[in-house]
Amino acid sequence: MSTTSGPNLSGFKAFLLRGNLVDLAVAVIIGTAFGAVVTRFTEFLTGLMPKGADEIFSTKAQSFGAFLNATIAFVFLAAVVYFVVVTPYMRLKDKFYPDEPAGEPADVALLTEIRDLLAQQQRT
Repeated sequence: MSTTSGPNLSGFKAFLLRGNLVDLAVAVIIGTAFGAVVTRFTEFLTGLMPKGADEIFSTKAQSFGAFLNATIAFVFLAAVVYFVVVTPYMRLKDKFYPDEPAGEPADVALLTEIRDLLAQQQRT
């Protein structure tokens, strides 16, 4: 029988603050927006292909405008994602999971100590 009375909130907090989860969400958002930029750029380049003079000038400006619009929208979306998602996430991560102190990581220090003890045992 379980002794917990409710959901494990600390586990949920750890799940939300995992770096790869936030990185994946940001990548999907930015990737989708960048796809629109690439699509509009391709349409702009296609509009430059040799056609009749009236078609070139009428579609070139419209295609370039769509490309420029998609590029500006991408930059704004990236800024919003950075300031609304990434920056608060990094602050929360630093608050709840502070970095290890400067110097040698704990596992390296432990392995060094084990190595020294084994070397000492072999000499005696």
